[in-house]
Amino acid sequence: MSEERFKLVSEYEPSGDQPEAIAQLYDGVERGDAHQTLLGVTGSGKTFTIACLVEKINRPTLVMSPNKTLAAQLYSEFRELFPGNAVEYFVSYYDYYQPEAYLPTSDTFIEKDSSVNDEIDRLRHATTASLLTRRDTIVVASVSCIYGLGSPEHYEGQLMVLEVGQEVNHRATLGRLIDMHYERNDMVLERGRFRVKGDTLEVHPAYEQTAFRISLFGNEVEAITEVDPLTGAHLRQLDDLVVFPATHYMADAANIRRAITGIEDELAEQLARFEADNRLLEAQRLRMRTEHDLEMLAEMGYCTGVENYSMHLDGRTYGERPYTLLDYFPDDFLVVLDESHVGVPQLHGQYAGDRS
Repeated sequence: MSEERFKLVSEYEPSGDQPEAIAQLYDGVERGDAHQTLLGVTGSGKTFTIACLVEKINRPTLVMSPNKTLAAQLYSEFRELFPGNAVEYFVSYYDYYQPEAYLPTSDTFIEKDSSVNDEIDRLRHATTASLLTRRDTIVVASVSCIYGLGSPEHYEGQLMVLEVGQEVNHRATLGRLIDMHYERNDMVLERGRFRVKGDTLEVHPAYEQTAFRISLFGNEVEAITEVDPLTGAHLRQLDDLVVFPATHYMADAANIRRAITGIEDELAEQLARFEADNRLLEAQRLRMRTEHDLEMLAEMGYCTGVENYSMHLDGRTYGERPYTLLDYFPDDFLVVLDESHVGVPQLHGQYAGDRS
């Protein structure tokens, strides 16, 4: 993991009450205070004060905002203040979400439907990749960061490392990318895809805006080049490349087999309950949907809505909390709650609603 320090870049220096606020906040963190409150009117420089604190403490930091608009504003400000460090954005990636619904008056069943924003999905992957590779990371997030996410151990355990001069098996490398849920497409190189032309492999990681070209000489990695995925123009040469999976819900073959068994057992239990209550329509819908997902998991290791089966994939038990973005942070990370009078009740509401 990279040990870069935070470096604040600004033409301004702390002034007025800011130096005292920074000193008191720093002392509180060093003492191990559970929480502290920074008060200030709009425009008094609270964000700048927190940025100065982050630089001084030099710990990975989660900045939580009560909505996407405020999160985007904070993300922009922190990127300006820390141009040389990893400032990431983590919010819900749904542009549109229609949950399952039933209208009894017309006996209409509405299936779940959703639309994922590709750019926000990329930013979420960039967040987890940064947290697992460098300590100088600030994540600006919405309440989405307490929602379920795949296991960090499974995610990190499935990464692929390539180095110049390394001996690799060409076919095994392609198979590894498939296992990491990258799609092969020799025509169009988009995020989460790779293509092969002779001894050249090109990969567009799920969390990058650029692609990477791996040139092989026989079984040896001859060169690794960062390229523009649209034009193919060379951007820079690299000595090594770390490729993270294309999905957060990673599981190896043994975990998937175990998960399928657990899902089948739960399905049988629920079907028996529906049939005992003479709710045959619900039983048929549940069987049809779940068996389709099980077939996809068995064949592809992935299915649409795979997060619904995260308990079985992670090996958790009923009532045990899911992995979240918080599990990707090291133990000593700092949490900043922006607009906490709104954020704290919102977090309590989301948590209590999910538990109920």
